Amino acid sequence: MNALLRLFGWTLAVALVALPLVAVLNGWVGAEHWPLTRLRATGQFDRVDDAQLRKTLMPYARQGFFAVRLDEAQAAVAKLPWVEHAEVRKRWPDVLEVSVVEHVPFARWGEAQVLSEHGRIFPATGIEVPAGLPRLHGPESRVEDVVALYNEAQVLFGPLGIRVEAVELDPRGSWTLGLGNGAQVLVGRSEARARLGRFVRLMPQLLAQQVQRLVRADLRYTNGFALSWTPITGAGAADKQGKS
Repeated sequence: MNALLRLFGWTLAVALVALPLVAVLNGWVGAEHWPLTRLRATGQFDRVDDAQLRKTLMPYARQGFFAVRLDEAQAAVAKLPWVEHAEVRKRWPDVLEVSVVEHVPFARWGEAQVLSEHGRIFPATGIEVPAGLPRLHGPESRVEDVVALYNEAQVLFGPLGIRVEAVELDPRGSWTLGLGNGAQVLVGRSEARARLGRFVRLMPQLLAQQVQRLVRADLRYTNGFALSWTPITGAGAADKQGKS
């Protein structure tokens, strides 16, 4: 009798272990019995489209609580425009939860990409890029260097009321800046910060003259600059003469 009870106990234990596996294989714990009926999104995001997010997650929610492939759902959300990081979880009994961190745009990078505030480059295709972002460009391995020179240039030109709108580092390691007043500044490869500092100290004198506008400054000289000017004509010239 005891042997019969032990055999029954072992049989019951094996059945309890095997039953969930059999249930999964036969779809008993699929969407029909434990559907995920609610979607909960967390995190502050302004640019990720809510409808697109729901549409992306819906096929995974239909798989049901036990059958949902969270890694695949997470990868799908991560591909959406403006998504920097995503995490998808399930909460008993019927919640599919997604946490989204958005890219915060810092600058345009090249012609078809955007640089986030965290230094990540992502495609600009299919998204509305905010107006007024600076334009930065260079080898992707030099992102930190490009951002650093941009920030330093902003500090240098800011007191003069001039905005730095573009910074480019070409494949040869030569720097070029675009200023908000329309001037292009060729800095060169060596001593970029020292050259910019010397140039900025001269800028008040250059801006004080009344009849020409600076369009190009070549700082790639040991003991000076090469400057290109264009005449100020029309209303701009009359305005300057009136203030002189």
